[in-house]
Amino acid sequence: MLTVLTQIGGTVWLFNFGVYKVLKSSKSKRVKVLSFIVAYLLVSFLVIPPIAESLGRVPLPITKSGTLIPHNYITPLLNRHYVKPKLKSELLDISNSINTDNPKLKVSYLDANFPFIDGFPLLPHLSHNDGRKIDLTFYYTQNKKEGNLKPSNMGYGKFVEPNQNEVNQTNICKSKGHWQYDFAKFVTLGGRNDLEFDFQNTKKLVRQIVNRSTTHKVLIEPHIENRLRLNNDKIRFHGCHAVRHDDHIHYQIK
Repeated sequence: MLTVLTQIGGTVWLFNFGVYKVLKSSKSKRVKVLSFIVAYLLVSFLVIPPIAESLGRVPLPITKSGTLIPHNYITPLLNRHYVKPKLKSELLDISNSINTDNPKLKVSYLDANFPFIDGFPLLPHLSHNDGRKIDLTFYYTQNKKEGNLKPSNMGYGKFVEPNQNEVNQTNICKSKGHWQYDFAKFVTLGGRNDLEFDFQNTKKLVRQIVNRSTTHKVLIEPHIENRLRLNNDKIRFHGCHAVRHDDHIHYQIK
């Protein structure tokens, strides 16, 4: 489970408990778990970044002081914030541009990729396995005020529902037997209901992405694409085999 969630956690766990076994230590399980946590944090933030960089992936910023920020600290804690250097450069350019245009706004990222091994799955995602993909949050307003608040603590699962005159892709996919399509609603880790979808600023963010020559594609829900009215071939539907994309933007480079 640690390997599935963090890629390197299982290895650190085995090494940590292996040391105690070799030393024939009688330390309590609580001490062993505490030592694992310390070892995991040291490895994650001191050892993994330089090794990953030498192999072609770099970590995104993990604090909220800049213009590109993690939506929550769970993502970097689980080592799910690694990308190719080119994608990091593009993200920083986009976030700086957004913030220069409107100092109230930053770009918040969700799951990206693990630090190592092309093809290693970042579950539950189907394609975040080569350092070229990342999920970004929409923008929302509170009492008409712009900002960086989000409706879901985890970043996923609070959907921008289609209006009556818009395509309801969720109903279409679930009617075809794709029960998992809105599964993200169960992993919000709580949230809030006082925010409204910020159409204008989300549109500016998506436009910034699709106008870049390095962008391969952007995945969002059909009704969001129609609402944004960008008419760009890089914006595509992800398919019923995936999950809903009206709670985030999937961005990937070539």
